[in-house]
Amino acid sequence: MGQIVGAGLVSHAPVLMFPEKSRIAANGGQDFTLATGLLQLREEIFDAVEYDTVIVFDSHWATTIGTVVTSADRRNGLFTSGEMPTAISQLAYDLPGDRELAEVIAGRGEWITPVDDPILPIHYATLIPWTYLGSPDKSWISVSVCRTAEPDDFLSVGTAIGDAVALTDRKVMLVASGGLSHTFWPLREVRSRMAGDPKNIVSEQHRAADLERIEWMVGGDHAKIIDSMDAFAEFDPQAGFGHYLMLAGALGGRSANARGRQYGDYENGIGTGQAHVWFEVSR
Repeated sequence: MGQIVGAGLVSHAPVLMFPEKSRIAANGGQDFTLATGLLQLREEIFDAVEYDTVIVFDSHWATTIGTVVTSADRRNGLFTSGEMPTAISQLAYDLPGDRELAEVIAGRGEWITPVDDPILPIHYATLIPWTYLGSPDKSWISVSVCRTAEPDDFLSVGTAIGDAVALTDRKVMLVASGGLSHTFWPLREVRSRMAGDPKNIVSEQHRAADLERIEWMVGGDHAKIIDSMDAFAEFDPQAGFGHYLMLAGALGGRSANARGRQYGDYENGIGTGQAHVWFEVSR
C-alpha cells in the first residue's frame, strides 16, 4: 500500500534562479529566505525521508477542459522561460517519470488525462522546485491546474491522487508549486519592489489575507482555508489556489489536519505573496 510521506506549499518565485550574488543585491544585502528555506527543506526533508515519486501541482500549467498528469517515462531537455528569459535560460533538466502512478491517478477521477507526449511543454513551476529538491533517482510527475475548475473540482482531483497513491506501492511527496496572493506591481514600479520584505506586497489587505492563511496552514486548519475561498478570491490567489487545493484534497480535504511548518519567511515576489509551508503527515 502506497503512502504520502510529505506535502507542502512551495514557492517557485523566479528570483530563486538568480545567482546568489544577484539575489543578495536585489534583496538589499542578504539572501531571500525563499532560497535558504528551500535549501533547508532539502536537507531536513528531501534528503532525510525515503520516497519514490514527487507529484508537482504546477500552477503555471493551465489546462482548460480537465486536468492533465504527465505520464512520460522521462522528460529532459533545455528550458528557457518565455516569461523571464534572462532569469531562466537554457536550464538543463532530466526528470524520470512514473507512468504507472500517472495512469492509476487518471483512472481514479473524472476529467483526468495522462499524457506521455515527449514534447509536452514543461514549466518553471515544476523546474524551480526540482532544481532545489530533485535527485536523479527520484521520479517527478506534474499535474496541471485546470483554469475552468472550481474549488471542489480541485479537491476531487486531490482525492483521486490520494486514492491512487494508496493503490500503488509508492511513497510520494506532494509539492503544491505556487504562491498565495498574486497581484503584480505595475511596470514602472516593479523594479523598485524586488526586495523580499513583505512591505512590498501590493497592498496591506493582500498581505493580511496571505498571513491569515499561513496561520491556518501552520495550525492544520485546512477546512478554514477551503471554506473561505470566495473571500480569498478577492486577492487573486495564483491559479485560483488550485495547487494548494489539490494538495489539501489528497490529504483529506476539509478533514485534513496536517500542521505546517514554514521554511523561511513570508516574502514578497514583486507584489505577490510567497512562502514555503511543509506539512506534517503520518509516515
